[in-house]
Amino acid sequence: MIVFIQKHWLHITLLLLISIATLSLWPAAKLPDVPGSDKTHHLIAYAALMFPAALRQPKCIVVITVGFLGFSGLIELIQPYVNRYGEWLDMAANTSGILCGWLLAHFLLRTKRNVSN
Repeated sequence: MIVFIQKHWLHITLLLLISIATLSLWPAAKLPDVPGSDKTHHLIAYAALMFPAALRQPKCIVVITVGFLGFSGLIELIQPYVNRYGEWLDMAANTSGILCGWLLAHFLLRTKRNVSN
C-alpha cells in the first residue's frame, strides 16, 4: 500500500485538495449531519492531505507544506462568503492535521527502513 501511495501521491493529493475545497466551501445549510467534532474532521482531512506527499518525500516538501497551510488559510478566508464560518481554531486543526500526516508518514518510512535492514 505504501508503494501505491508513493507512486500515485500527486493524483491522490490533487483529489484530496479538490475534495477538501468542495466540502469546505459547500453552503452550511446543505451539509449532512456527520458524527464527530468539526475540528476532528479538519484534522483528519489535512492529515490525509499531507500523508501522500510526506510519504513520497519530494524535494519540494517544504514548499508543499507551506502551500497546504496557505490553502487552508485561503479556505478559511473564503468561507464567510459562502454561508460558512471561517475560524482560527479550524486553521489550528488544519495545521495539526498537516503535522500529524507528516509524522505518520515519517514513522512508517522509518519503520519500513528498520524492517528492511
